[in-house]
Amino acid sequence: MLNIVIFGAPGSGKGTQSDKLIEHYNLFHISTGDVLRDNIRRGTELGQIAKGFIDQGQLVPDALIIDILAQVLDENKEKAQEGVIFDGFPRTIPQAEALEQLLAERGTQIDAVVGLEVPEEELIKRILLRGQMSGRADDNEETARKRLEVYHNQTSPLKAYYEEQGKYRAINGLGTIDGIFELIKETLDNN
Repeated sequence: MLNIVIFGAPGSGKGTQSDKLIEHYNLFHISTGDVLRDNIRRGTELGQIAKGFIDQGQLVPDALIIDILAQVLDENKEKAQEGVIFDGFPRTIPQAEALEQLLAERGTQIDAVVGLEVPEEELIKRILLRGQMSGRADDNEETARKRLEVYHNQTSPLKAYYEEQGKYRAINGLGTIDGIFELIKETLDNN
């Protein structure tokens, strides 16, 4: 079993590499954003509670997200047999601690945290290029810089937290998609 958290700033190639990891290692993908939206759409009890917070412009509390993740893991035991890739979670140290406890209760843990590291100017270039190709109005330079600032402020403490545990794996996010994936595979296989 291989449980991975993937970190990457906007434009780092996180989505692309996540897809390759899911396919190669047969991992179950958990995106907290997707899970929340699905619970809200289906009108589940937890989804209705989450919707109440979102409708008031508030963040969904960590405890509720953890409850939803527990439900997803328990409902998808077979799909998650080979392992899980967590995308977009955790974002804070309290979330990381709660995730550790959740996994420990199920007899497992986070094995590795993959951090795609790309210089800021390259990230800006990629985000702007993506914006031009997709027509996304929010992919302008000012917005891109703000998103990167939020990302770095949010994940810096988490990076240090996982480094202290010896789980953080810095991956050079410059190069070809396949070349970067080979680096990730090599790092995980030698874990």
